[in-house]
Amino acid sequence: MAGAAVTPRETVPGATSADGPLDEAPHPTSGLNDVVHQKARLGILAVLAETERADFTYLKSMLDLTDGNLGRHIEVLAGSGLVHVEKGYAGRRPRTWVTITRAGRHALSEEMAAIRELLRRFESSEPPTP
Repeated sequence: MAGAAVTPRETVPGATSADGPLDEAPHPTSGLNDVVHQKARLGILAVLAETERADFTYLKSMLDLTDGNLGRHIEVLAGSGLVHVEKGYAGRRPRTWVTITRAGRHALSEEMAAIRELLRRFESSEPPTP
């Protein structure tokens, strides 16, 4: 509508209205965790949240990763306290099991909340008019 005042649905950093600058609030992307947000690590945490515990071979297959790539991502997650790694044997075969920690569940939950908020804002925004 021509001449109608546009009121943003929520506060956006740097947003202004006809009355001047609006209060700034952090953008949902500021809630994304760099350790968790990486695609493979997000996948590892998501699979572990579903299964509670998984072995290296299962994670490798589910996420289509190489041994080295998966191993490195597990190291990063373990170093941040988000997963626990247990090495052992199944018969004579060496096995590595990975379990999500309480901190890992919390980090995944926070990541998903930030993604949901980002998606909500994206879907509620109106496309710019040419």
